[in-house]
Amino acid sequence: MKQTPSQFYASNIEKNSEERKQLQRQLAASSLIRLLLFVALCVAAYFTFPTTALFIGVLLAGILLFVFLVTRHNRLQYKKKLKEALIEINETELTVLNRQFHHLSDGSEYKDATHFFSQDIDLFGRGSFYQYLNRTSLKSGADTLARLLTQNTTEAIEQKQKAIEELSNLPKWRQRFSAIASLVATEVSAASVVRWLDSYKPFVFKGIKWISLAFSIISVSLFVTYFFGFISGYVVFGWFLLGLAISGRYLKKVNELASHTAKIQSTFEQFHRLMEEIEQQEFKSQLLSEKSQAINTKSQKASTAVKRFARHLDALDQRNNMLVGVLANGFMLRDLRQSHNIEKWIATYGDHVATWFTTISFFDAYNSLANYRFNHPEHVFPTIQKTGPVLQLTNAAHPLLPPDTAVANNLHIEEEAFFIVTGANMAGKSTFLRTVALQIVLGNVGLPTNAEAANYRPIKLITSMRTTDSLTDDESYFFSELKRLKFIVDAIKTDRYFIILDEILKGTNSTDKAIGSKKFVEKLVRGNATGIIATHDLSLCEVAETLPDVSNYYFDARIEDGELYFDYTFKPGICKNMNASFLLKKMQIVD
Repeated sequence: MKQTPSQFYASNIEKNSEERKQLQRQLAASSLIRLLLFVALCVAAYFTFPTTALFIGVLLAGILLFVFLVTRHNRLQYKKKLKEALIEINETELTVLNRQFHHLSDGSEYKDATHFFSQDIDLFGRGSFYQYLNRTSLKSGADTLARLLTQNTTEAIEQKQKAIEELSNLPKWRQRFSAIASLVATEVSAASVVRWLDSYKPFVFKGIKWISLAFSIISVSLFVTYFFGFISGYVVFGWFLLGLAISGRYLKKVNELASHTAKIQSTFEQFHRLMEEIEQQEFKSQLLSEKSQAINTKSQKASTAVKRFARHLDALDQRNNMLVGVLANGFMLRDLRQSHNIEKWIATYGDHVATWFTTISFFDAYNSLANYRFNHPEHVFPTIQKTGPVLQLTNAAHPLLPPDTAVANNLHIEEEAFFIVTGANMAGKSTFLRTVALQIVLGNVGLPTNAEAANYRPIKLITSMRTTDSLTDDESYFFSELKRLKFIVDAIKTDRYFIILDEILKGTNSTDKAIGSKKFVEKLVRGNATGIIATHDLSLCEVAETLPDVSNYYFDARIEDGELYFDYTFKPGICKNMNASFLLKKMQIVD
């Protein structure tokens, strides 16, 4: 029997919690072993000190073993952090399934009052759809997700649906990818890294690889000859000073390079792990397959190249160690050699990094889309049509409304049809408009909709529901609204749009508003526009009498035994009941 999402998350928490406990025990044992090794090494050094060769041998063997144990301990720590991240991911999902998601990132930075629709439909901000949807772990992934939601394109929807469906069926892979991504500690953005790589100017002279190798061989030879007493220590010291002088000539440029690489080393260290996850997973859908192939070429895996670069960056970072920074430079020209390795990598792979990072961001963003699908198995993917109605929904509701209380509605709107929706205050007009708008956004992104059935003829969306005045631009509310309406009129001249309007021309008197609203709706209909307008102005419904493409619908309210009741049901016709006076009296605002 297939697990429900909540069962899957609960079982994952239990499994990962047990594995974390095992790792904690292994870490405790690892710490004890390192302590015992240190004590044993001290004892061995004490007893072998009189014999120089034996002392050096024991010391080197002990150091090598200690380095091995430290490396193993670090791997165990990483595994433990990964388990903790997985536990947190599953706990978050259980919380969100209970409609508690206001603690998640809300995407307020993506708000844009001039966008086609995002400002009007609660796409970003507290309690928004983005906050409910977003599970990205990377800043670049969050940017990509916001861009997908606001693109307003109708291309390749069926490919997007297949990609989301396939990825939704890989919950363990998705969670591991997200857990690894959550451990990425970045000091600079991926975009900044790409810009730095594109603008980087090499400074290390050609042939440094062989010069460094020859310098190191000569240094070893001098040590051997000095050890056997053939040369003076002053010769070795003089050679050491020569190495420092050569390295010192490039010290400023090496320091500048190291200041940049220190900030990006962690990014590449973790990104190569994300690339490995993508490379190791075989994707069947066209979109996911194409994206994964961008980092999984036949010649070489991108993860291998990025891992090598991370090692180069880490090697240069070791120069901060006094032993490495001074001795290795004096005898091996180490800084120049490592700088050369970095510059050679940039010359070879620098142009590919933007594509690799974009691919990682894509999968981070699509994980959120697939996670939404996984959490809502009852939602349906719209059937994409080239002809027929623009939108046909059966029992559709807003996905953020509690399923046990949400009232679902049907909608059937043909191409170039326009609905005028009237209704009492709080009867559900605005919620319905946002439901329809969000259905279109979800359809274009490739997500399933909260409906029993959905047919969709893809169309772009444009809205005017929350116009605000602008103190910065010294604009009145009315002028801002006029600009928005002009924006809509210009847009429909060049493309197909589904238009959603809520009580337009609010910034003028009622008579002027009625006349202007009628003329605007008539202009939209003459322009073959498709859409919905909600209004309290019943005179606007008269447009349907002269324009056959316009239909009237309403949301009702009734007063029974001194109480106000709503059924939130979308019905054909014109609303006759208004409730402002009743509410004023009910709340004792007026007599």
